[in-house]
Amino acid sequence: MRRTIALTAIAGLILISGTAAIAQDQLGALAPENLNKPRPKAPFDITGTWQHALGPGNPFQFAPPPGFKLTPPSQIQYDAAMKARKEGKAYHDDIGHCWPAGMPIIMTRVWPIAMIQKPTAIYMISAFLNAVRIIYLDGRPHTDPDVVVRTFNGESIGHYEGDTLVVDTTGFVNDSHHWIDTGVPVDDSLHLVERMRLIDGGKTLEIETIASDPKSWEGEWKWTKRFKRMDDTDITEAECLPNVNDHLPSTSSSLNIR
Repeated sequence: MRRTIALTAIAGLILISGTAAIAQDQLGALAPENLNKPRPKAPFDITGTWQHALGPGNPFQFAPPPGFKLTPPSQIQYDAAMKARKEGKAYHDDIGHCWPAGMPIIMTRVWPIAMIQKPTAIYMISAFLNAVRIIYLDGRPHTDPDVVVRTFNGESIGHYEGDTLVVDTTGFVNDSHHWIDTGVPVDDSLHLVERMRLIDGGKTLEIETIASDPKSWEGEWKWTKRFKRMDDTDITEAECLPNVNDHLPSTSSSLNIR
C-alpha cells in the first residue's frame, strides 16, 4: 500500500493534491467490477440534497453537555472561546481564513449537502466550501493508521445494521486549525461513529453521532442532527479566498482572538 502527495506551486500559491493508492486486492469504489459485485440491497438510498433542519432539539451549534470534562489543554481553549464570545469576538475563526471546516462541523451546520449513493460508496459535497466527504460501503477496512493520509474529514467506512447505516470515521489530521465547535480542538485521536437512518417517510435524515477524542475530552460526546430533503436545491461551486473574506468582522485582527 502506498500514498502519494503532490505539491505544485502556481503564481505564488501552493496547491496540495493527494492520490491514495489502495491495497492490491481492493478495487476502487467506482470500478465497474466493484459496482457490479453481488451484495445485499441497501435498506435506503439517501441520494439527494439535504439541509440541516433547525428547530427544537436540533440546534445550529452545540456546547459540551452537562458534566462533560475536557482535558486541561482543551479547557483552556474552550474558556478562551467563551470569553471571546461574551466580548462579541470570534475565537480562532480559521474557517473565515479559508481553512477547511472539517468533520464534524460540516455535518452540524446549516449549509445543504448533496449526497450521491452508489453500491460501494456515498459521495457528499457540502455547500460549505464544497467540502467533500466519502463514506465507503464496499467492505474495505480502515487504512493502516501508520500510512493513512490524514485529513480534516477523516476516512469513513460504513455498513448496515438493519435499517441503519453505521459509519465509523477515523484518520483525522492533527492540525491547530481543526475544531469540533465552540473552541474545542480536534486531534488525530478523534473517532466518530454515526448512525444514519431515514424517517418521516424518507423526508428526514436523522444522524446520531458519538464522538470520542481522548486527547481533547474524557468519555463520549453525543448529539443527534436531522436533515430535511431539499428537492428544490442544488449545490454550486464555491471558493474561499482570504481577500474576499477580509470584510468579515470575525477575520479582522481586532475581533478574531488567536
